[in-house]
Amino acid sequence: MFAIAGVSGHTGAVVADTLLSKGQKVRVIVRTAEKGVAWQKKGAEVAVADLGDVAALTKALTGATGAYLLSPPNFAAADFIADRTALIGTMAKAITASGLKSLVFLSSVAAQHPAGTGPIVSVHRAEQAFGTLAPSVTFIRAAYFLENYGSVIPVAKAQGVLPNFGPVDVKFPQVCTKDIGEAVVQALLTPADGLRVIELAGKEDWSVQDVAAALSSLLGKPVQAVAAPVEAAKAGLMQNGVPESMATLYAEMYAGMGKGLIMFEKPGSISRGTTPLVDALRPLV
Repeated sequence: MFAIAGVSGHTGAVVADTLLSKGQKVRVIVRTAEKGVAWQKKGAEVAVADLGDVAALTKALTGATGAYLLSPPNFAAADFIADRTALIGTMAKAITASGLKSLVFLSSVAAQHPAGTGPIVSVHRAEQAFGTLAPSVTFIRAAYFLENYGSVIPVAKAQGVLPNFGPVDVKFPQVCTKDIGEAVVQALLTPADGLRVIELAGKEDWSVQDVAAALSSLLGKPVQAVAAPVEAAKAGLMQNGVPESMATLYAEMYAGMGKGLIMFEKPGSISRGTTPLVDALRPLV
């Protein structure tokens, strides 16, 4: 039995669906019973638990062979890092109390750094907290999510431009949630002996120009990648409705990209997904 969080989002849904298709027993962790109905119809067991509820999460994890957990963003938090740090503490208590033997946690590229990476700092703290809580612990340090472009695809459709804070011609590691989910499944089915870190990127490294070209193909109209100064990131994000606290963190992350800080710890040994760029972007458009 595998306990899977995040099934109402992208990666958790891929993990749960893939495990069910392989004949594995799955317990999905959802915040309301309504969100579990569709999974129950697919044959999954349903556990209703908020990740911030120690007792409920402990119950959801108890008896599971392995579990997939993540720290979903809370954009409404006045202090994102403090909020996620508190959640991590709660999750750590539940992992310990449940006696979980195998944990797979969604981390991020650059999680090896304790500061200077914006919101990524939160998963650095998770790695520090979770690393010794179970006999088998795997951190999936995923590259930049291709799904992040979803928020600007309406601009590409309407104006034919793909805006980006920073250079648009530099290729860098990116990955889609399908590839992340498949990596999580593999990690769950082959538990580590102790601590394992999997640094995961997509099939190739792509630039923002590559993404724009792929969107041009999918939309049937030209899309041009347009660079904006990294220094303008905070103001630009706030103009698009991002709260100031989160805009500050993301601006720090973009600045970290420019400084070469948002990189894998061991770039010579990263794992690669298999999904082509166009196929990864197709669901977004």
